Amino acid sequence: MLEVKALCKSYRRLPAIEDVSFRIRPGEIVGYVGPNGSGKSTTVKIVTGLLESDSGQVLFEGESTRKNLKTYRAAFGYVPEEAHVYTHLSALEYLQLVGRLRNLSEDLIDFKANKLLTLLDLESWRYSPISLYSKGMKQRVLLAAALLHDPQLLIFDEPLSGLDAVTARLFKDLLQQLAAQGKAVLYISHVLEVVELVCHRVIVIAKGKILADAPPSELRRSLQLANLESVFAQLIHQQDTQSVAREIADTMAAQHV
Repeated sequence: MLEVKALCKSYRRLPAIEDVSFRIRPGEIVGYVGPNGSGKSTTVKIVTGLLESDSGQVLFEGESTRKNLKTYRAAFGYVPEEAHVYTHLSALEYLQLVGRLRNLSEDLIDFKANKLLTLLDLESWRYSPISLYSKGMKQRVLLAAALLHDPQLLIFDEPLSGLDAVTARLFKDLLQQLAAQGKAVLYISHVLEVVELVCHRVIVIAKGKILADAPPSELRRSLQLANLESVFAQLIHQQDTQSVAREIADTMAAQHV
């Protein structure tokens, strides 16, 4: 369904991503993980059409997304890391706006918006301005907006940010339902325990380059490690965090040099 081919992007001659390639098939949940500054955000911006690559291409259903960007954007739902919404609108008004931009009928917008807000425990807040919402509530509005038009491809960038435990559990269950319906899911997260639990494959990126692309169990087996967190740390040559933590504490306690 989605194919990323040899993407490269540099900022002021400094490479952000180099030769990034991967595929996501229908019914597949693919985790995309890496340390800060690894190139995840650049990849997502290119995949969603917010940024052009220097070279390479993104294909959806075999065609370049740049060939008909409007049609491509209508085929995916996106939950960004930061909840940028029109805060003067209520949740219902925001979903109505999104539905109209997606060319849904008013009756369908009214049904889906109200039903999703109820299911996401926002029914009592649907007429209140989003400026009054907590971060987790805004995140739920974004999730509803991404699902409203029944997209074939879903891109979630740190979707659990701000969500309470119950909603986070609901989201994990929802991912399984979406995959069962044949949706393709790109899941970007730092929460490796969740990635290991819900993703069929995991792509590890560091310093702009893909280091691994395999099911979590295969990564653990090939490196003979107990969990994805250990795999991730070994692949990116993560620093000894315990030693660094001790040095930070020692620096805090210093009285003279």
